[in-house]
Amino acid sequence: MSGQLKVTLLDHADISHAANPIHLRPLASMCKECRVSGLCLPTGLPLHDNSCLGALIGPRMRIRKGAALFNANDPLTMLYAVRCGSFKTSLNSVEGQGVVINFWMPGDVLGLDAIATERHVCDAIALEDSEVCPVPYHRLQTLARDFPVLQQSLNRLMSREIVREHERVLMLCNLTAEQRLASFLVGLSKRFVSRGYSAHGFVLRMSREDMASYLGLRLETVCRSVARLRALRIVGLQGRLVEILDMPALMALEQGGDEGVHKDNPKAPCSTP
Repeated sequence: MSGQLKVTLLDHADISHAANPIHLRPLASMCKECRVSGLCLPTGLPLHDNSCLGALIGPRMRIRKGAALFNANDPLTMLYAVRCGSFKTSLNSVEGQGVVINFWMPGDVLGLDAIATERHVCDAIALEDSEVCPVPYHRLQTLARDFPVLQQSLNRLMSREIVREHERVLMLCNLTAEQRLASFLVGLSKRFVSRGYSAHGFVLRMSREDMASYLGLRLETVCRSVARLRALRIVGLQGRLVEILDMPALMALEQGGDEGVHKDNPKAPCSTP
């Protein structure tokens, strides 16, 4: 998808340590042409009014893979609508180890965590070269007074993230390893469908380690669960390419409908990234 966008060229420096975003030229009709605009903040704005959009959305930014969009304790200045690419957000534990708390896709809005205290509580790291549309938060508040639908759109986004967090807590408290993996894959499938993609085939942008952290499991447990779903021919997973072979069975597993799948998990090396 990013190949279809007009972007500035990246230099050939080591991107893993690049922390500064690269600004892109704004497109006059960026929201009209964006295939995920219906999922993010501009939903509440009249798209025919370019001055209104120009007053809210800044020039698009490219964030290199491995770079931070923002870090914990950074002051809130912007919300960021993901145009393309993907991100993870993580919290640092007392021991200093990062715990992945969410993954973000095109149409998602990052930065809502900072609204309560006006400081971010997590790190947001690009999982691939990504683009975001920055939305100045205080300008958003001012504009929302003139466009109540925009405020409703912001409320909807915050509510959606609360629901997702509640679902994750429920998953961590009540589901077995295979159920957690099934829930994760079903959830990704639904999110891809809402963005116009296939429900049955997609690419995982996160590493196995990030998956394990998000699911509250050991890496070896994730690998055994993947091997079990492969053996049952519910899911095909090669590297980061996922193919859901039996969606009803995967959804039944998520709901705990197949008790046999939890027994005698085969051991499997985690050789894929």
